[in-house]
Amino acid sequence: MKKIPFFKMNGSGNDFIIINNRDSVVEKNIDIPLKEFVVRVCTRKLSVGADGLILIERDEDYDFSWRFFNADGSEVEMCGNGARCAARFAVLNNIAPLQMRFRTMAGVIEARITGLRSVMVQLTKPKDFVDQLKLEGIPLDASFINTGVPHVVYFVDDVDSIDVKDLGAKTRYHKRFEPEGTNANFAEVLDKSHIKLRTYERGVEDETLACGTGATAAALIGIKKGIVESPVNVVTRSGNILKVYAKIENGEIKNVYLEGDALLTYIGTMTDDAWNY
Repeated sequence: MKKIPFFKMNGSGNDFIIINNRDSVVEKNIDIPLKEFVVRVCTRKLSVGADGLILIERDEDYDFSWRFFNADGSEVEMCGNGARCAARFAVLNNIAPLQMRFRTMAGVIEARITGLRSVMVQLTKPKDFVDQLKLEGIPLDASFINTGVPHVVYFVDDVDSIDVKDLGAKTRYHKRFEPEGTNANFAEVLDKSHIKLRTYERGVEDETLACGTGATAAALIGIKKGIVESPVNVVTRSGNILKVYAKIENGEIKNVYLEGDALLTYIGTMTDDAWNY
């Protein structure tokens, strides 16, 4: 029977399977394509279940590199909550010190442990900001920014009344964002330092309990609009708070940090029954 050790972790309710793959333990044990492996082990009830899967790999220049996969098997550039969990995983497994740098498809991420269960990551420079974006067929004013992955943000009066799955899917698959698609966020400003947020995540194809890059996107757009001020406390669907720090200099967003919890749920060993069902 083939076995793969793993950690199950979550950042504000966004949950991940994390595997130390520096010695290619995954490739040595699976007999199906990697994408199919990810889909199967991320399937809830039939296997471990998660919003995504992270492979921690060796890197010649940094503490480690990662590969991040959504639950549908798609490999994407960045995940804020996943980055914090990866950083804590690396410390718990003596892969990296308390302050570290690791490589992602979005660029090099700096991270540091800021408490017993909290991690702060400096995200890559945001890009492609567009305000007052009109999307055909969607009756809400939108903004767009890429915080490592693409995000549309809608500011609404009552986020709890929004049909996130319906409007989120329409946004995610909108022709404006073809072929890769986008994530969709619905934000309600509570006061100058608090936003309440709900997110539909591309690759999960549903609302998730939290999204780090989505929280960052909503906070940055709110700062740009002048309706919130850094640091912004983003209240996620799980009820946990993600804190976003940023500076605006000459209209340019700089020094973007995301801080929040990174919790170890359990340590396990999956057998080939987990992906060969």
